[in-house]
Amino acid sequence: MRDEGLQTAIDAAGGVGALARSLGIRQPSVSSWLKIPADRVLAIEAKTGVRRERLRPDLYPDTDGEADIRSPALAIDDVERARANEYHLLARLLRTAPTAAFLAEVAQLSGNDSPLGMAHIELAEAASRATATEVAAEYFALFIGVGRGELLPYASFYLTGFLHERPLARVREDLAKLGIERAEGNFDPEDHLGLLLEVLGAMANGTFDADLGTQKAFFDRHVAPWAERCFADLATSPSAKFYKSVAALGACFIGIEREAYAFDS
Repeated sequence: MRDEGLQTAIDAAGGVGALARSLGIRQPSVSSWLKIPADRVLAIEAKTGVRRERLRPDLYPDTDGEADIRSPALAIDDVERARANEYHLLARLLRTAPTAAFLAEVAQLSGNDSPLGMAHIELAEAASRATATEVAAEYFALFIGVGRGELLPYASFYLTGFLHERPLARVREDLAKLGIERAEGNFDPEDHLGLLLEVLGAMANGTFDADLGTQKAFFDRHVAPWAERCFADLATSPSAKFYKSVAALGACFIGIEREAYAFDS
């Protein structure tokens, strides 16, 4: 049975399908939830206007109007917020085919003459040229396919050559420490690159209580050893058109994160 916060969000969005579309995920994913996953609370708050204290009072207890002040998600600086946004943008593009509405959002990205800014401009231009139908077909060929897609964006595959190996077990161990549980009905292995980036984004924006040391350990253990190779493979995959620009942004951003963590250590 759905908890009250999830039902409130569904009602505010106009139904399960509408909520799923606003988040850029499939309707069955939302249908499988019993409560809102921790890493989706802030996005749902932004989409529906329902306060996080109502969506997940166990994570964001109401303290007589002081919750917004005390919420760790609001106590982050602009750099951390930008990092979180970057992680979540890449995660959404990797975990599901973008809707027309999401492509329109991506087309509004702006940039400067920095490598990351130029990658934003390239992605925005690609989104403005693409249709949701075209990108959905591309996503299917790349990541799903008949039997399997052209790319398997899983840590186990990139680090061992097989799925469901020790890297997946290590991811599950660390997610358990963070209190993150697999949503009912979601059978995708947790070492999917999109999910790992989503977790890092939730760490950066304060959804998960994780200092920079914890973030670095998660990044170094689960993302740094293989993510750039995966994005390089995505850039050269036969079906990649729109996703070439996604690969360029991903490789650029992961490289920046890796160098920043190395500098801080």
